[in-house]
Amino acid sequence: MQTIFVMVKCELGKAYEVADDAVNIEQVSEVYSTSGQYDLLMKCYLDGKTDIGHFVTSNIQTLRGVKDTFTLITFKAFS
Repeated sequence: MQTIFVMVKCELGKAYEVADDAVNIEQVSEVYSTSGQYDLLMKCYLDGKTDIGHFVTSNIQTLRGVKDTFTLITFKAFS
């Protein structure tokens, strides 16, 4: 299982619509609104066979209202 975080910049006034659509994507576990350069932060769990770039470009970037994304790939979770 691979965990990634995708920061999303939305078109003006579209953050809530993008968030509502994103939570319906099976691999997206959590969506947070954020302040700063990006509007949303999405936590995604991908199986080991999933190509991260393909997942982001075909599932996140194609959501209506998404303007830009920045993907963070994780290595180890500390608890």
